[in-house]
Amino acid sequence: MFPAVEATIHLSAAPSTDIFCPVEHLDPVNARILAVSEDKIAGFSPDPFRDIAERSGVDLPTVLQRIRAMLRAGTVRRVRQTLLATNLASGALVAWKIAPDRLDAAFDFMFREDPFSGHVVLRSTDAATAGSDYKLWTTLKAPRGFSLHDHAELLRRHVGADHFRLMPAKGIFVLGVGHVRRKTIEPGERADALAHMTKVETADLTEHEWRILLALKRELAPEEINEESPWHARAREAGVGFDEFCAVARDLNARKLIGRFSTFLEHVKPSDTGVRVTRFNALFHWAVPAGREVEAGGEVGRHVILTHCYWREAGAEFGNVNIMAVAHGTEKDRLLAHKAAIDEHLRGCGIPVSYTNVFWGGRSEIKPSEISPFVYREWQAKMAARGVV
Repeated sequence: MFPAVEATIHLSAAPSTDIFCPVEHLDPVNARILAVSEDKIAGFSPDPFRDIAERSGVDLPTVLQRIRAMLRAGTVRRVRQTLLATNLASGALVAWKIAPDRLDAAFDFMFREDPFSGHVVLRSTDAATAGSDYKLWTTLKAPRGFSLHDHAELLRRHVGADHFRLMPAKGIFVLGVGHVRRKTIEPGERADALAHMTKVETADLTEHEWRILLALKRELAPEEINEESPWHARAREAGVGFDEFCAVARDLNARKLIGRFSTFLEHVKPSDTGVRVTRFNALFHWAVPAGREVEAGGEVGRHVILTHCYWREAGAEFGNVNIMAVAHGTEKDRLLAHKAAIDEHLRGCGIPVSYTNVFWGGRSEIKPSEISPFVYREWQAKMAARGVV
């Protein structure tokens, strides 16, 4: 009852031209827009929607109308400027071992109550293998000045987890989305060059830079998607002029702290009309010899089906895996074919793999991990008042 009422409110507040336009990612015009807007606007752009229009070949009024409509319909989950948060806060992929009767409650707490947990996913394997009893996987950030391990330990105690494994990224080879573009990729398709590894190095920001960064990163409401650059309003929010806002954003971009401007498609959940963008998400694991992680990650990351590829040390619980990657698709067998092609490529490169696995995503909720130290202090006070310490 309530979701339907909320949807009606959103639609009634929308411009009349938005209400009746196509909202699915399969629509040809929407597909042209999304092929650019998902992950092709790299870094900071002073006028991102105009850039999307120019690169997609779709006029600006149509781009604005379609993105607003897709956002209201749930086809697009959020529209925002992403950050390279690994360089702004301590972060890790976390695997949680939790008793089955506590799993759903733990999932709900990390999704609804912990702003520092980002991707919250239940994962399973096709057989009992190393680490398959770790069912809950999250991404986690701890803002500067706070301990990632201490935060994870607080979560462990509160949700009753038996154990957790922190897997911080030592290097990033691929970080993107682009589900629409990846629908037609063939197994084994890869870039000509090795994927470059970006090292994870935490940066220091001034209070002035933080104020602009926090205004920059918050997702856009449909009403903010119009012909004026969204950064005019965000500059006013940060208490600076538009030129100063853009100058600081460009400097942050040069320091490799800005990711991409993106319209994030809903990964698995259906839109309001029941259409899904993907059905399966696969976390691929490989254990390669110590000292060959950069080489192996570069070869794995060349495969354009992948949305993420990292060097992470998973430890003995997971067969000493050190290269991880993520791929999405609508058919499980096709994702396995992509994985087989990557395995074959590693063999052809003479890179031995002592262990490999696939963890399949089930129930999932995706949100950006909060990185603000100001928000962290507020959260600590709130949790202390509730007895969560």
